[in-house]
Formats: sequence, structure tokens, C-alpha cells
Amino acid sequence: MSIHPDLLTILACPKCKGELTQLDGGAGLFCPPCAVVYPVRDDIPIMLVEEAVAKSEWDAGKRSVKDDAAK
Repeated sequence: MSIHPDLLTILACPKCKGELTQLDGGAGLFCPPCAVVYPVRDDIPIMLVEEAVAKSEWDAGKRSVKDDAAK
């Protein structure tokens, strides 16, 4: 499910306060200046800096900062 466009207009990156772009499928919100993705879990954007995943890692399949700990 995707984030409602009205919600996207008020959400900002908690680190740099920049605009966010919804990724295909609505699984995450991307901040271009910070190059991180904030995951969306159960239709809720997780807007915590410590939960952000680097875009390069996101593209490689990592969806959580805890993915490494599980291995």
C-alpha cells in the first residue's frame, strides 16, 4: 500500500528535514540528500534516524538495520 500524497507533503527526513520520495510499492521513503531509506512497516513510516537503511543496502535487499544481526 502506498502512502497518501497528503501525508507525503508533510513528512520530512528527520535528519536533514529534506523532502522524501516514496519508493515503488510503498515499502520505503527515500531521502536523496542523506541517501537513506526509511522503511514502511504495516503501512506506518518508521521515521527514526537509527532505523534508516542506506539506499545502496536497500537496493541490495536489506530492509532493516536488524537484518545484519539476524545473520
